[in-house]
Amino acid sequence: MTTSPAKGTSSSPAPALSGPGGRPALIIVFLCLADLMVVLDATIVNVALPSINAGLHMSQGDLQWVVNVYALMFGGFLILNGRLGDLFGRKRLLLAGVVLFTVSSAVNGLATDATVLIVGRGVQGLAGAMIAPAGLSIINTSFKDASLRTKALAAWGTIAAAGGALGLLLGGLLTASLSWHWIFFINIPVGAAVLLGSRFIPDSRVTEGDRSVDVVGAVSITGGLLLLVLALSNGESWGWTSARTLGAAAGTAFLLAVFVVASLRSRAPIVRFGIFRIRSLAVADLVLLMLTSGIFSMFFFSSLYLQGVLAYSPLRAGLAFLPAAIGVMVGATIAQPTVGKLGPIPVGATGLALGAGGMLLLSRLPENGSYAADLLPGLLMLSIGLGIAFVPVTLLATSGVPESDAGLASGLYQTVQEIGGAVGLAVLSAIAVRQATSELGDNPSPDQAAQLAAQVSGFRSAFAVGALLLLVGAVLFVALLRKRHVEAVLQEMTQPAEKEPAADRA
Repeated sequence: MTTSPAKGTSSSPAPALSGPGGRPALIIVFLCLADLMVVLDATIVNVALPSINAGLHMSQGDLQWVVNVYALMFGGFLILNGRLGDLFGRKRLLLAGVVLFTVSSAVNGLATDATVLIVGRGVQGLAGAMIAPAGLSIINTSFKDASLRTKALAAWGTIAAAGGALGLLLGGLLTASLSWHWIFFINIPVGAAVLLGSRFIPDSRVTEGDRSVDVVGAVSITGGLLLLVLALSNGESWGWTSARTLGAAAGTAFLLAVFVVASLRSRAPIVRFGIFRIRSLAVADLVLLMLTSGIFSMFFFSSLYLQGVLAYSPLRAGLAFLPAAIGVMVGATIAQPTVGKLGPIPVGATGLALGAGGMLLLSRLPENGSYAADLLPGLLMLSIGLGIAFVPVTLLATSGVPESDAGLASGLYQTVQEIGGAVGLAVLSAIAVRQATSELGDNPSPDQAAQLAAQVSGFRSAFAVGALLLLVGAVLFVALLRKRHVEAVLQEMTQPAEKEPAADRA
């Protein structure tokens, strides 16, 4: 069974970049700089929350929204923005997102009350949902040389994997040395650099065929994703069986059902379901869901262990994640040449298995442990595996599709990553809380030592389930992909832009 683009649909090709010249390197640098802002701002505020609270005198609920509204807007608009980039220009969407992100960062840094900051964070999330799919689709439509494209996707995947740790580190450094305002001001020179370098970034878009926007599909998928992220982000504080959580879940189901019906009836749907017949893309997105569900909560629980058990300051806790960021870069560097030699299947499965091993090491954390002996070995093993796995997963999830669907594939990739992280944190947090509660039993007034032991027991359970999710991802990689599936993707990377790849038999 093959998948072809809709009749009369084509994409204006970006320049076919090849060779070791300076322009491809500059494209990678400026696109990755833009994505770095987006990834860092997902976690950079976490360490600064106490300082923000002291400065703006926010309620606990408002403080939570400083984090959640960013994830809400980012996750909700990724698919829509990815498709809009296909239709109206990927570079145009990217630059509009960079301008909006930079301006909203300046507003956040100057904020003097909670409302301004929360609204500004929401605008940042929306701008990030413009930058991420546009930047990734520009890579996929610009680099036809296999080696260059793998390097570009490896750099992008490295930022996605290491960004959480770098955000915690940078947030701690800026808050301690300057003030919380600078976690937002730091985006201004980065955004300006991307805009100055935008002349090096090529553009492409769909130029023929039905270029209309499915309004019903756009509204329903965006609303459904907004409600889904809202429920996942607030389920713990609202209560998983509360009326608000169940209402958000019901709203999500209804809107997604409307989206499916609208997409099946539309001549130009936001999501063309035929794209999932491309085996490599479908499996990679499924594996990405397991990967992000398993590992993104690692930063959350490790941070709690560092500050709550080892009594690290926020700055010291941020510095403790530096080896993890380096480990991701090392893993990605290993994966780049190895994918071409061995293929993405064994490389991806090896990275996932290595990451699972790191999570298993973390599942043995003691109550009276130390950073060097107990936490660091697991962090290093996990981060290296992460860097290795993200390269083939990113490659397969965004390659092998018609150029007219490049933004859609990128939006799906980013959405799965965001939803996976939210689902993983919600599920693993619930497991950790349940285990800690079970550990305390019927003790009405546990002492501090008992509370600490119960908390660490919860962390261990969460890490063990995270390891299981990564192992499931490795099994899916090996069981659902065959050599012919990935060969089509690797071959497409060196084909002329006008030749559309066929989907592999499911």
